[in-house]
Amino acid sequence: MPTDVHQFLQVLLIILVTARVFAELAARMGSMSVMGELVAGVVLGPSLLGWIEPFDAIRMLAEIGIILLLFEVGLETDLTRLRRSGGKSLIVAMGGLIFPFTLGFALGRYAFGLSPLVSMFIGGTLTATSIGITVRVMTDLGVRNRHEGQVVLGAAVLDDILGVVLLALLYEFATGGGVNLVNAGKVLLFITVFFALAPVAAKLLAVAIRRLEGETTIPGLIPTMIVSLVLFFAWAAREIGAPELLGGFAAGLALSRRFFLPFGVAIREDRIFARRISTQMHPIIRLFTPIFFVMVGLSLSLREIDWSSSYIWLFSGAMFVVAVAGKFVGALFLRESWHSRIAIGVAMAPRGEVGLVFAELGREAGVFTNEIYAGMIIVIVLTTLLPPILLKWLHGRYPHKMRQPKAGQG
Repeated sequence: MPTDVHQFLQVLLIILVTARVFAELAARMGSMSVMGELVAGVVLGPSLLGWIEPFDAIRMLAEIGIILLLFEVGLETDLTRLRRSGGKSLIVAMGGLIFPFTLGFALGRYAFGLSPLVSMFIGGTLTATSIGITVRVMTDLGVRNRHEGQVVLGAAVLDDILGVVLLALLYEFATGGGVNLVNAGKVLLFITVFFALAPVAAKLLAVAIRRLEGETTIPGLIPTMIVSLVLFFAWAAREIGAPELLGGFAAGLALSRRFFLPFGVAIREDRIFARRISTQMHPIIRLFTPIFFVMVGLSLSLREIDWSSSYIWLFSGAMFVVAVAGKFVGALFLRESWHSRIAIGVAMAPRGEVGLVFAELGREAGVFTNEIYAGMIIVIVLTTLLPPILLKWLHGRYPHKMRQPKAGQG
């Protein structure tokens, strides 16, 4: 961990340059730039070279990156189409929560003979979906605004909300010896109030920024205001976000991100203003977002895995099947073509940083042994790196099988 400014700047330099080099290599090889950035993190981190370890300052920059990415998504999201996809997104999100959790718990409890608490944490880890990776992959493929993209976007947002509640309950159960209904009620109340007020606050802030931007004579107001809001809201959400349960981390991570999607949508109502913001924010977003994806790779410590253990392979293989199949179940209930259902299921599979939060809390709480933790890391790695490759293949092989957005279609 850096001890002074010089070391911090050195680490940041290495991350930015390496991310760019690997992203360029991935693009030239016909892959997606996000894959290069993820691999850059794996190479720099404890899995291979061990040059960089994740630390708070870089984590904060990474969090700013994913928040800004979601702000950009909101800025380009057609709210009408997103609303039309709401019912389907709910089906996909609920299926992606219930089935992986149930199957993961049953497999851990009855196939591997683990305790109920360990099995619940396994199931909880398998429910995660990394909206950051999902959105970036769909953006790189140019399919985010298609019908499947809107369904996945809505489902991933809901998945994060449900995941925070589940994580809070599991962590309370692990540390307190049982689920505290009062604390669980506080988490649910906070999240409900937050999502009721977020669209209203987003609209008011969008109006205020638009007026200020028309009056100022000094350039740079829009990027300053947007980044300042990112920093303020991330801090505020973490301060309020159930600190007695999670140290505010998971709540702040999910809730601060979720604000900037409606904020971007509110600004989008004035298309000229939205284009001006997009033009000014685009370079900043492209600077910060690679840090996030490198951080995901840095967080994967593959050296901790005993690759010679047959138990590790059996355990992680079984959990990988559950992790992937569980995310497909919700998509199978949709009235869509098989190609669309498969694409939606694959897009919901990446666990990324959200899965790592579950796994890390399980280890810190003493629920996961090193062997179980290593097995879950393998599952998170595979579900982070493989779905982008499969999505690229699907959309390249069957471009005309995926639904295009049409007026009045949902």
